[in-house]
Amino acid sequence: MQNKMFDKTEGYAQKRNPFPVSRCGRRRNTGSPLLKSNEPRKTTKGKGRNFRTVEEGAGMTSKGVAEYKRKNPGSKLKTAVTGKVKAGSKAAKRRKSFCARSKGWTGERGKAARRRWKC
Repeated sequence: MQNKMFDKTEGYAQKRNPFPVSRCGRRRNTGSPLLKSNEPRKTTKGKGRNFRTVEEGAGMTSKGVAEYKRKNPGSKLKTAVTGKVKAGSKAAKRRKSFCARSKGWTGERGKAARRRWKC
């Protein structure tokens, strides 16, 4: 046999992974508390809301974006480009990119967000 110099292995085995391997070989979080958060879910209603309602155009509020950036340092998340922009400016390019990415959004919130971005 040509490969006698190599030891037979059972393939790569990931060590210290907290999630069990399913029958097909994938790892799935089956209700493990590792990925669950104790924080209340941010909604579109109330005083501390981080998201706009569908009627307001969906998407995150500036307060919501600021909170997200605090929790995720280094994030480049920005609010929607909603005003009039100069052609070729950074804002115009962001809008064009968002509109291209979100072209297939057919849900109620997606359509509202696209209206807010003026797509």
